[in-house]
Amino acid sequence: MIDLDNQTSLVVDLEALEKIADTLSTKEVELIITDDKTMQELNAEHRGKNKVTDVLSFPMETPFTEQSIFGMPLGSIIIAESFVKEKAVEFGHTVQDELSLLFIHGMLHLLGFDHEKDEGEMRIREKEIIEEFDLPNSLIVRTEES
Repeated sequence: MIDLDNQTSLVVDLEALEKIADTLSTKEVELIITDDKTMQELNAEHRGKNKVTDVLSFPMETPFTEQSIFGMPLGSIIIAESFVKEKAVEFGHTVQDELSLLFIHGMLHLLGFDHEKDEGEMRIREKEIIEEFDLPNSLIVRTEES
């Protein structure tokens, strides 16, 4: 289940995102879609990078080893509206497709994947999900191809 906090005018097909989420986890996920100012502040505070980014993921930190027993959410995904719109135009696909791609990327981070440290595992898993949902290439797949 996705708990959506859309702080923008972006139209979101929540049902499409729910289908993706359901294939990856049974836990609740908070999804926040926000503006550049908020995203820049979060990126500076949590990653030390004082610039806007496309997606941030914050896994739920809990002392429990089995979170699902306690109904704990998986975590939060924050997506910048401007990136969704810009990348959709740049790559010639829909806003919903780009939102789905960023959501997948964020979900994988919540699940413990890290493309900056792993040996391609996140890239492989992301590509599998993209193909399963017939989506255009994502950020890390696009980066790999260039």
